[in-house]
Amino acid sequence: MRDLIRANAGLLLAGVASFVMMGAGQSMYGPALPAFARDLGLGDTQAAWLISAHWVGCAVGVGYMYVRAVGVTPRMTVAAMAMGATLIALSLGVIATFAGALVFGMGYGAATVVYNPRVLRAFGVRGTSMLSLLNACFGIGAIAAPLVFVWLGSVPARGFGVVAILAVITWLIAGPAGKEDGSAAPVRSGTYRTMPGLLLFAVFGIGIEACLIGLGPTALIAAGVGEEDAARSLSAFFVAFLGARIVLVFGAHLVAPFSLYLGSMTLSALLCIMAAVFDPELSFMVIGGAAGVFFPAFYVAASRVMGDDPRVPATIIAAGLVGGILAPIVIGPLMPLMGERGFFWLLGFTGLVVVMAGIVARQRLPALR
Repeated sequence: MRDLIRANAGLLLAGVASFVMMGAGQSMYGPALPAFARDLGLGDTQAAWLISAHWVGCAVGVGYMYVRAVGVTPRMTVAAMAMGATLIALSLGVIATFAGALVFGMGYGAATVVYNPRVLRAFGVRGTSMLSLLNACFGIGAIAAPLVFVWLGSVPARGFGVVAILAVITWLIAGPAGKEDGSAAPVRSGTYRTMPGLLLFAVFGIGIEACLIGLGPTALIAAGVGEEDAARSLSAFFVAFLGARIVLVFGAHLVAPFSLYLGSMTLSALLCIMAAVFDPELSFMVIGGAAGVFFPAFYVAASRVMGDDPRVPATIIAAGLVGGILAPIVIGPLMPLMGERGFFWLLGFTGLVVVMAGIVARQRLPALR
């Protein structure tokens, strides 16, 4: 195992740096939305569209990877994220800010497709655990970013300026991993099964995760939590998020991945209902542990069922992006109409419906068991 890690150290190091930076960039949107609304003269609903712009960019990046999975290097994806974060940090107005979110998202989406299948393939039987480690690093940046944002005076330009600097550093680190190798590079061959019904679980899983990360702080503020406390709660959310993914590093191979997905979705749904009934701040922090399992668990489960063609990772991630794009657009405008804690009621009952559908799917598709 040590020899395997040593042989793929460049790929893993570049992936770790990229995912730390990606976590910082994505989690910055949540606490920054109120400031974006004030600075850009937007309503809360319009500001929430920044999250959707990010996910639309992700979809474009993933779509490109579907067409051309071979030839895209880590450095290319990081360069796009650096440009996007810089454009946001320059504070040139509404159009430039939304364009920055779009470009950052493009690099983010492409990086997800570049790293996940390569790490899963490169580390063989330990691929699932190493994939969990890679995605756990996302949580490191996501934990730090809201705290740094508050420390910088809750100014979006400063926060995304830091993200841009991280992206440049990552670009330098990613140099050795910029060339494809025989163990990690995708080859357009193998089995490819299109399974729309199964992919709906990615739509809802990433949709719920995107709402928790992007709209969660706004929902906490609506429930009476202060802006700074809401930002700190998001950091605590990502502490739990990171903790869950670290646990997956050591135990992911012991449990069927789709069972992990259903278990985490059940926990998330129950905690959302608890947030609606009891203390929203505390429950929100703990939900991060459940949300941290959604993507890696479903990604591995779907990869095993859908085949080993390089288009499979892009398809799975694209399905999740549908949820990431649509959920904030749908739920954001509804939040003022749902009362102080309606956001948590909605996500809680949605999660329970997903779990019931998943139990039926597992019975009908033995490969998921």
